[in-house]
Amino acid sequence: MADTVRFDCRFYLGDRPCRWGGECDGCTYYQPMGTRFLIIKLAAAGDVLRTTSILEPLKRKYPESHVTWVTDANALPLIALNPYIDRAVPLGFEAALTLLAQRFDVVICLDKEPRAGALMNLIKADRKLGFGLSEWGTIEPVSAGAQYDFQLGLSDDRKFNENRKGYPEIFCQIADVDYAGEPYVLVLPDQSIEYANRFVRELGPETPLVGLNVGAGRVFANKAWTPSGYAALAVRISDDLGGTALLLGGADEQRSIADIVSLSKGAAIAGGQHTLLDFAAIVGKLDALVTGDTMALHLAVALRVPVVALFGPTACQEIELFGLGSKVTTTVDCAPCYRRSCDLSPSCMDAIGVDDVFTALVKTLESRD
Repeated sequence: MADTVRFDCRFYLGDRPCRWGGECDGCTYYQPMGTRFLIIKLAAAGDVLRTTSILEPLKRKYPESHVTWVTDANALPLIALNPYIDRAVPLGFEAALTLLAQRFDVVICLDKEPRAGALMNLIKADRKLGFGLSEWGTIEPVSAGAQYDFQLGLSDDRKFNENRKGYPEIFCQIADVDYAGEPYVLVLPDQSIEYANRFVRELGPETPLVGLNVGAGRVFANKAWTPSGYAALAVRISDDLGGTALLLGGADEQRSIADIVSLSKGAAIAGGQHTLLDFAAIVGKLDALVTGDTMALHLAVALRVPVVALFGPTACQEIELFGLGSKVTTTVDCAPCYRRSCDLSPSCMDAIGVDDVFTALVKTLESRD
């Protein structure tokens, strides 16, 4: 029996030998975890993905480190294969038990919501960055680097007019690391890549293959562009570019997709429904994507796919495209607003014209190389 067990080795498993045999005495493969980080970023899935831009700066500052990331189960596939994350954990009772039993060097909470703040408060750590829960059950910043993002949330004028920092820079500031333009990190499993290859091969599309992402999150009003706009754009893609317009969306968007196919007289093709990672892999096969401010946008950016991003109620300056495309913003004066409901007609997204989107798409396709 080994006299010394190195519980802090990143290869240690405990219930079985590690990949190198399990005997710690004299093992030359020993790698200490170093600085142990816990990152709390629970939702939404697209926000979890774009938060991965903090990981490379974190590893640059702490090359000998171990990163545990806790998130909601639906977002877990987007970080499961991330090379900068040592443990990806879905939030739940079992995760809470194991996390609360440990001690971390640094815990970083990047969510301004009660459950994330509560977990932040309960975790044992030498240093805490980001947001916690006050004694009144409300969100409060617990570090100096979180003050900027905290103040943005309290003032529409600061958020919509004064702020010029993108989301990755703001979150690197919270994590106390230097941001140098590092992109999102997404690694897809081989089976999803093979699935997308088969899908596109069977589709037999005319190029360019342009994805039109019909869906948008339901938290904010009017994030999706109009079916008539997408239908007219599909006709332009077919007639003017000789390409294929592939309609993308989940179960909630299938009715809109059917309407767009009808309105475009078949110029647009329904893309079907897929699992999250298969959908991401299909996005990765596109020549360009046209989308609102939603998860598909972040998937495209992570996979280096040129994108035309349409903005109505949300702030375009927070979104980084990393030189991959164009932003088309509404001309409605009251936008952005982040309203949960809106009865204005025409809405901010209604005001985005087909000509403007098509021009941005052509420019994006021409500059993609």
